[in-house]
Amino acid sequence: MVRFGLAAALLVSLAGSSAMAQTAGTPIGTWLTQAGDAKIKISKCGAALCGKIVWLRNEIDPQTGRPAIDDKNPIPALVGRPVKGITIFNDMRPSAPGKWSGQIYNADDGKTYISSLLMAGPGVLRVEGCVGAICGGETWSFAGK
Repeated sequence: MVRFGLAAALLVSLAGSSAMAQTAGTPIGTWLTQAGDAKIKISKCGAALCGKIVWLRNEIDPQTGRPAIDDKNPIPALVGRPVKGITIFNDMRPSAPGKWSGQIYNADDGKTYISSLLMAGPGVLRVEGCVGAICGGETWSFAGK
């Protein structure tokens, strides 16, 4: 009986390791932002990677009672679109082992930044953006496929 329990625990552990191993070399999958306020689904787009907002903690704007919109976007035609569903990057290309570079859109301020994605470990993605020489970033955690 104990032997079966140990085997079951080992199988569960290996299943969890398998999910993390799938993200060890590539960020394909769904990621929770550092603040825990959004999930981004990263997928292949030809030779590049795309990232789309698929979940928001606060999908409804408390001031309007409607879905949160991209109200800081500098393009007037895009201002009314819902934040959930926005593709925040669509041309991240490999730039080094475990690293992709391109541009990322930030719906919080309506700006697009030079950016990179870096696999920082199993289930850990470092997302960085720069304006000139000033860079910042955050760490996203793997949320599943």
